[in-house]
Amino acid sequence: MKPVIHVDDVPLEAHTHGDRFATRDGSVGEHIGARLLGCSVTAVPPGKRAYPFHCHHVNEELFVILDGTGVLRHGANEHPVRAGSVIATPPGGPETAHQLINTGDVDLRYLAISTMIAGDVVEYPDSGKVAVYVGSAPGGDRSKRTFTYRGRLTAPADYWDGE
Repeated sequence: MKPVIHVDDVPLEAHTHGDRFATRDGSVGEHIGARLLGCSVTAVPPGKRAYPFHCHHVNEELFVILDGTGVLRHGANEHPVRAGSVIATPPGGPETAHQLINTGDVDLRYLAISTMIAGDVVEYPDSGKVAVYVGSAPGGDRSKRTFTYRGRLTAPADYWDGE
């Protein structure tokens, strides 16, 4: 395995959901031997977004815009982005929730880089969902996952409830 790959040589896989979400993305980290950082190339068509508005309570993400223009939703704010923009999304609550939206006429291409801490809680403020991942990070090796939960939080329970 070589420790270098060109972004144009990363194999991309297409994913879509409804009329708002579309992406082609592929892992960089697995091709160059990264262990503690995840990295992928993402290409989002005009008018689309790759993923829902979300925040990580444990892992941190960094995005480097390679091509195109768009808008970063970050917390309650929106920020224009273009080729050369570097974006930090530290762990936290809804104030660090983020989503990139392609507002241009060509693919919005970026590197998505993240820590790969094996346990994470991901919150989706737009839909009120949460996801819990144990055993591997959200973008990590699913075969190492020991627990996954995705859903909405219902009535809270006391620590001793049902014991």
